[in-house]
Amino acid sequence: MSSDIKDITIIGGGPTGLYGLFYAGMRGVSARIIDVLPELGGQLTALYPEKDIFDVAGFPRILAKDLARDLVEQAMQFDAEVCLEERVNALNPNGDVFELETDEGLRPTRSVVIAAGKGAFKSRTLKVERWDEFWKKGLVTHVRDPEAFRDRRVLIVGGGDSAFDWSWALRDIASELTHIHRSDRFRAHERTVGQVTDAHERRELKLRTFHEVSELHGDEWVNGVTLVHSKTKEAEHLEVDDVLALIGFVPNIGPIAEWGLELEGNAIRVDSRMRTNIPGVYAAGDIVSYEGSLELISTGFGEAAIAVNNAVHFIDPNAKVDPGHSTSSKAFK
Repeated sequence: MSSDIKDITIIGGGPTGLYGLFYAGMRGVSARIIDVLPELGGQLTALYPEKDIFDVAGFPRILAKDLARDLVEQAMQFDAEVCLEERVNALNPNGDVFELETDEGLRPTRSVVIAAGKGAFKSRTLKVERWDEFWKKGLVTHVRDPEAFRDRRVLIVGGGDSAFDWSWALRDIASELTHIHRSDRFRAHERTVGQVTDAHERRELKLRTFHEVSELHGDEWVNGVTLVHSKTKEAEHLEVDDVLALIGFVPNIGPIAEWGLELEGNAIRVDSRMRTNIPGVYAAGDIVSYEGSLELISTGFGEAAIAVNNAVHFIDPNAKVDPGHSTSSKAFK
């Protein structure tokens, strides 16, 4: 591991953190990025890589995994240090330096930008026996590779965006696709619900409301489930090869709650310069709270730029907060 003191360390490898890493490089300061996941991209790659995103400037439509790829390419122009599968447990201020305590040791830095989204996400689980036994043996809570379900009998459980997005995406990949939800009220985007409902009418998949999983069956791998109608309590057996329990995640900011930061619920309170109550520590993205804040990728980009530029000025008071236009930046000459 590197023990070099960096000017800026960014905690969180999602879109906000990646854009902050790019901005640090453009400002000519040394930087590193730390993330607990095995790859950069945050939720874009870990939760919904195949999901279309429509509200990022310059892209009428882009897959989440493609946006992550382009953000990584943009961020890595300036040879930043990347630390993956590593959790920051403590800030440890020591004079003009923060000695970030991680799973791998100390990561010294002159300033910190926290871009940890909603923090660590723990999957919600189905309240059925043998959940732990079948975990990752035909039972998963997110999709990494859609081709893993090619020509297989797939059961999707859930009524939110992730469930409906994958129901739509896997309908032509799985040999059989059944999508169940415990009621007929969904939390997913109306457009996607309409697409899946139309696909059900065309018999491309089966969308069944008022159904829940009561039992998992199989030996070393899931091979079936018992479904129960939530109103009539009638039970039936369904043979499946895979169960996708896309029922959401519980956010938890973890060790960040113990760092002495001013919090509002699970968010970090910041001012208009993205400064926290600890000098030298900034925050941006979904994890911040201020009057008028919005949990959007697009606003996260702007907050990352504000945080990094103010961190640069904090490190060197002679440095301007306003970096000027990128077309005249020395970083690209």
